[in-house]
Amino acid sequence: MPIDTLERFLTALCPRDRERVRQQPHDEQEQLAAAWEQELREDTDLDTLSELSPAAAESEAAKRVIEGRFA
Repeated sequence: MPIDTLERFLTALCPRDRERVRQQPHDEQEQLAAAWEQELREDTDLDTLSELSPAAAESEAAKRVIEGRFA
């Protein structure tokens, strides 16, 4: 996975969650970033939000991934 995907994922996170992800092993960080990309691709609600605000859609997808992982 290219590092830019991981960096984009980290950027989409709030500071608290970004720090939580950075504390994980690199492989886990990459898995979370891959799950984030999949969430962006597959969730049709995010498609609509992305048309209005791509950054908001990325942030919402990142939040969902983190909630699924750390909840």
